Amino acid sequence: MRTKTILLLLLVALGATAKDYTITSPDGQLQIIVHANSERLTWELRHAQTVVLTPSEIGLNGPLAKMRQGKGNTFTNGKYSVEFRADNDAAAYRISIVGKKAVTVSEETAEFNFAADYPAFIPYVNDNRGGERWCYSFESYYDEQPLSQMFRDSLAINPLAVRLPEGKLAVVADMGATDYPGMMLLKSGDHGLRAAFAPYPLQQEIGGYNRLNLVPTQRAPFIAKDVLGTLPWRIVMVTTSDAQLLQARLPERFGPQCQLQDTSWIRPGKVAWDWWNATMLTGVPFRAGMNTDTYKYYIDFAAHNGLEYIIIDEGWSTDESLRSELNPDIDLLSLLPYAKQKGVGIILWTSWRNCINNTEDDFKYYADLGVKGFKVDFFDRDDQVVMQSAWKIADCAARNHLLLDLHGYRPTGIQVAYPNIVNFEGVKGLENSKWEPRVGDGPLHNQPRYDVTAPYLRMLVGPMDYTPGAMTNATRAQFFGNNDHPMSQGTRAHQVAMYVAFDAPLQMLADSPTKYEREQPTTDFIRQIPTVFDEVRALDGQLGEYLVVAKRKGTTWYVAAMTDWQPRDLTVPLNMLGEGTYNMEIFADGINADRDATDYTKTQRTVSRQDGLHIQLAPGGGWAAIVTPVAAN
Repeated sequence: MRTKTILLLLLVALGATAKDYTITSPDGQLQIIVHANSERLTWELRHAQTVVLTPSEIGLNGPLAKMRQGKGNTFTNGKYSVEFRADNDAAAYRISIVGKKAVTVSEETAEFNFAADYPAFIPYVNDNRGGERWCYSFESYYDEQPLSQMFRDSLAINPLAVRLPEGKLAVVADMGATDYPGMMLLKSGDHGLRAAFAPYPLQQEIGGYNRLNLVPTQRAPFIAKDVLGTLPWRIVMVTTSDAQLLQARLPERFGPQCQLQDTSWIRPGKVAWDWWNATMLTGVPFRAGMNTDTYKYYIDFAAHNGLEYIIIDEGWSTDESLRSELNPDIDLLSLLPYAKQKGVGIILWTSWRNCINNTEDDFKYYADLGVKGFKVDFFDRDDQVVMQSAWKIADCAARNHLLLDLHGYRPTGIQVAYPNIVNFEGVKGLENSKWEPRVGDGPLHNQPRYDVTAPYLRMLVGPMDYTPGAMTNATRAQFFGNNDHPMSQGTRAHQVAMYVAFDAPLQMLADSPTKYEREQPTTDFIRQIPTVFDEVRALDGQLGEYLVVAKRKGTTWYVAAMTDWQPRDLTVPLNMLGEGTYNMEIFADGINADRDATDYTKTQRTVSRQDGLHIQLAPGGGWAAIVTPVAAN
């Protein structure tokens, strides 16, 4: 829910030479204290009686000296200005270049000095592409450790959460990077953070995973050049409960303005996806794989189940061109009209470095053929060059009425400027189950715990292409990674709940069409869940442990609950419902789901807003419901 910002700027007389100002949120709980003295600009942050940040420096190309109060909540020294903003649940600032002369940014100082050694959820950069420090897919599990124990030599991506006293949380994030690198974080001092930015790339070469990346081999001694106007927001959210994060959406509040006059052509929806299930079909009279017959089957499956799209993933084209030496086994010129006749759109995969070779001509060519969009993969950088490139790709796609799903890219609000960008990866999604190793008596990573952490943090900055929908589900003891026959950690209902809980305007069905057909009751439930909603209500939750969320589309509510490996009994109210009675269709863990994770039940009941909802979750479990008003007689 958006919080209208009403800033109260109060002069605090703390001494004859100091210039300290307080900016207070509308509810009076959040206070930014700005220290604008003669040598450097710093800020503090408090929430009620809780000290969140002690003095933390803000700088650009060195300290910001001799800052004076400008108009409203802005401070300036004639060369740079800093605008502060205090919402009820977030403090933020952004630096602007004064005047029309472009600036080369050698460094930006952004400190977040926390008041004590608090526990944190830290998503480290830990899988560099081609050994280059700043090349990363932006997919991280969360290390849970005190700020003092952060690895001093390791970059972290954001959002990053810090647990404060009295059940509060602080979350550090950035938003609005378009012509500027994204913000990473490093340990600073005993229990602080400081921003770090990828230097500007001067030379690059083909490399990285399967040579799909462009990896910089030389970087400049600066982070951005030809910078004009306003830099991105630096944000610290402060919440009094973990569940508040489940309904917070930073891009809507801090993102750039929409660049499109007409968005009526943008069609969100669900997608039958090939890659996770290794294009495996069973019981068919042809050899399944990357071929025309297989994709006709995917199209038929999508049409029968009301799915808007299929994706043809890596392998339909070469790694060097989108137009020449295409896979001869896939006849796009016959598939496209076949899909159109069935009311199904086709989205094509490409790497970023292939996409940028001939973007204008390639996008127009495929749009004219009837392709509905591109999944652009392996960005794996967020330096200024890549951020500028993503903006150009989004603009070209919009002019050709193409949707985009960006992988290897962390959203910072570009989807607000170009809403044809309907999803992002940058999440440890279901694909990781294909290669997850076992250690001792179970998998190395606790995926169900991640599943109830990412919606609080990663989803703050944009939708996430987690690609749910596994039909082979396993308990912790039974799980093992298998590339060609993958399974998920946790229960079937855990997977189904993701279709409600996870934001994804372009949402995948990752498993094989023939598995969904064998599990048609599950498929019938999933197909009813929309991919965009009108309202979000967080009902309950604890970061890293469980969540309960309700989303409304029209007059129908969709409710989801998920847990980590800990079984739970939860009771939540239904007071978000209107008056009258409702039919609730429930998809829940079966009584034996702790032994066989595929076990589930589908039931129906009548409810009203006065009812309390009792939810039982198996280990790694889930629960989902579709709540529809009963028409009055």
